[in-house]
Amino acid sequence: MAHTDGVADDTEDSGRASLLYDPKARGLFFQVILIIVVAYLVYSGISNAAGNLARAGIASGFDFFGERAGFDIGQTLIHYTNDSSYFRAFLVGLLNTLMVSALGILLATVIGFIVGLSRLSHNYLIRKLALVYIETLRNIPLLLQLLFWYKAVLAVLPNPRETGLEQGTTVLWTLNNRGLYIPRFIPESGASAVFIAVIIAIALWVVIGMWAGKRQMKTGQQFPTFLTGLGILIVLPLLTFFLTGMPFDVEFSSLQGFNMSGGTVIRPEFIALLLGLSLYTASFIAEIVRAGILAVAKGQTEAAYALGLRPNHTSRLVIVPQAMRVIIPPLTSQYLNLTKNSSLAVAIGYPDLVAVFGGTVLNQTGQAVEVITITMLVYLFISLLTSAFMNWFNARVALVER
Repeated sequence: MAHTDGVADDTEDSGRASLLYDPKARGLFFQVILIIVVAYLVYSGISNAAGNLARAGIASGFDFFGERAGFDIGQTLIHYTNDSSYFRAFLVGLLNTLMVSALGILLATVIGFIVGLSRLSHNYLIRKLALVYIETLRNIPLLLQLLFWYKAVLAVLPNPRETGLEQGTTVLWTLNNRGLYIPRFIPESGASAVFIAVIIAIALWVVIGMWAGKRQMKTGQQFPTFLTGLGILIVLPLLTFFLTGMPFDVEFSSLQGFNMSGGTVIRPEFIALLLGLSLYTASFIAEIVRAGILAVAKGQTEAAYALGLRPNHTSRLVIVPQAMRVIIPPLTSQYLNLTKNSSLAVAIGYPDLVAVFGGTVLNQTGQAVEVITITMLVYLFISLLTSAFMNWFNARVALVER
């Protein structure tokens, strides 16, 4: 009996020892401990913040969103006055951030690809100019570049009265220290048909592209997708425009007193921010493009030439599709950086999300915890959405092994 009890004790001790040295059990134990520690830190932080707000007499919550803002915003994409709510001001800042980020990504991509290809040019001058551009812009802090465009370029432009315009004279466009003035198209009855025609033309372009891709995979014959789609995008809306009686009125800018009146004005803050973000990010994209193209074996180019492909077809059909596997992952990081760097707009007075919501609204309401938390979550959501789209696009362009 004693011998049986001894065997049972040894078995129990052996089970405890094996559980102690089991990697899965050990990992589960440390994960539970980590969760407990993190939960305690979060609880302590929230409790401490709530206590500090209560002692300072600041009410927590999101009721301030419905209160009157009481301040003006220089550039808005939606209707806004100083009688609008703080939530309306939040939307204005968010839309301004999304607009400059989207346009910046588009412009930086175009410039970056052009400069990246120029770095590989056989022309000595073009190759060195691209190198100077890259090494100059990517080694100067972005904040200094924004200040340069705003303070040293746009701010020193002449004011409207010094541009040589006569009082009341309408102009197609003009650039001064108040911004870039261009015509404004005012939609009238029937203008919705033109917008619908644009949407239909884009949809047709996509459908034609998909059909052309399947056709080329089956027959090997190429179809001029770009020219066909571009033609549809131009002709269909233009035809609709004339058939509906030209349902747009055009308003031009003119000098009235000390300032320009009429038309659409693009503020110097927006121009400086867009130029700074685009040119700075394009310098990094250019190196990414160059590295991606160099990652493709030279034998691919030689094989394409041996099959009779011309240089432009070789680049478009052979080199670039393979280079995209290397280009897209770091390109995603640059898109995310550009979006987050747009928060530097506060340094030059552009009313983005940080300047409007994280600046003016925070100072007027005192809701620091809520405002900063919402601002961070918005940037997090934009970044995650951008990453998800780029991951989907990366999967779409990935080469399929046969």
